[in-house]
Amino acid sequence: MGDWKENAIAILGGTGDQGLGLALRFADAGRPVVIGSRKLDRAVTAADAVRKAVAHADVSGFENAEATRRAPIVILSVPFEHTAGTVKAIRDALEPGQILVSMGVPLATAVGDGAVRTVGVWQGSCAELAATLAPDGVDVVSAFQNVSAHRLQQLPDPVECDVVVSGRKGPRLRVMELCGLVPGLRAVDGGPLANARIVEEITALLIGLNIRYKVPEGIGIRLTGLPDDSDAA
Repeated sequence: MGDWKENAIAILGGTGDQGLGLALRFADAGRPVVIGSRKLDRAVTAADAVRKAVAHADVSGFENAEATRRAPIVILSVPFEHTAGTVKAIRDALEPGQILVSMGVPLATAVGDGAVRTVGVWQGSCAELAATLAPDGVDVVSAFQNVSAHRLQQLPDPVECDVVVSGRKGPRLRVMELCGLVPGLRAVDGGPLANARIVEEITALLIGLNIRYKVPEGIGIRLTGLPDDSDAA
């Protein structure tokens, strides 16, 4: 299908802090990574940065639409206010069978307010908004909203955080597998996509906690009481 490369992961917005952090981690784990950006030069620069940090990295940079064509899993790591525009721009590049992962959070910064609050989304969540815009046959999965960008970029250290993954079961389990590529991340089965609206709200709470407790590196979440090796099915 298309120009997909086996096991490749495309990250649109991979030039931003969190997207770049995921690119570093996935490349370090040996997965091919395709970084996408609205501007080709920014994508290429980000790919060069990953290659400099990870000597064995299989990483390339393209404009968003071309990056989308090169991986079966496409991670959308853009601010909420750019979500709709980005999905519309790549819509013709998406093919049935691909998975679109939404990391977006409707932070109130989109309307000039603070990051410790969110704004209402008619569809219920940023992930559900993306799902209404994605073409038929493309599954949208919600994941990675609450993972610290700073901690992702500190390659020698594990990222101690649970990742709640929501969406249709088959695609959800495939995205959960990605968490195992990053030391310290644990995938938690978050059920249907509608639960993304709960997970996205947690991000604003964590930002407030980071401020109040003065933790610029980023606070993560851990769910207690889960069985060992609890990547639930």
